[in-house]
This record gives sequence, structure tokens and C-alpha cells, in this order.
Amino acid sequence: MNVTVTPEPEFLRAEVSGEFSLAEAERTFLEVLDAIDVQNEKVLFDGRQITGELTTMERFYYGEFVALNLSRYSEQSGHPAPQFAYVLQEPVLDPERFGETVAANRGMNVKAFDNLEAAVEWLR
Repeated sequence: MNVTVTPEPEFLRAEVSGEFSLAEAERTFLEVLDAIDVQNEKVLFDGRQITGELTTMERFYYGEFVALNLSRYSEQSGHPAPQFAYVLQEPVLDPERFGETVAANRGMNVKAFDNLEAAVEWLR
């Protein structure tokens, strides 16, 4: 999976593409975390170019991984954890939003969308 991170006035945009694998998804999330600075209170994760089908367990593990690592980032940096909006398409986007629920239950301010404009509006 490939990630391009671009700072924008209102948020940090991360565009991710490629075939989904859990290990690659975790690696790309850590790249996004590395790009965050104190001015980034919001992250738009545009994964509409990610392909593949995720299992329920992959959704669980990814949600757990991102929430744990975002919490670690916040503790180590002393800054609040940014708000994350994920823009995905089915089948990568789960209509039931299981991964979102896993991450949110672990304290992450996150929401998944199938529409870029709705994600940007939520971040505002």
C-alpha cells in the first residue's frame, strides 16, 4: 500500500492506495502518525483507492491497532489525539462500520464515510 500525506489548511490529508493487507494498513497508519504535528488536529484518510476484501477479524485488529497507536502518540507527544475521518468504498468500507466501532470504543475520535464531502464536513 502507498500513502501520500499532504498538509492542508483545515486538516492533514492522507491518500492511500493499493491492495489491502493488515500489515500494510498498519504500516501506512504509522506513516500518517509520523506526519502529524501539533497543528494537525484533524486527519482526512482518503482510502478510496484501497482494494480487497477484509475479514471481520482484520477489521477488529486494524481498529484496535489504530486506536492503541493514536493513544500512544498522544501520550508521548503530550498533544491531544487528532480526529480521523476515513473515506472508503465497499467492500473495504464495512456497511456496519465494525472497525470504526472498535476504534471508537477504545477512545479514538473516528468516523468512516463513503463520501468525501461528508467526511470533510464532519471534520469541520
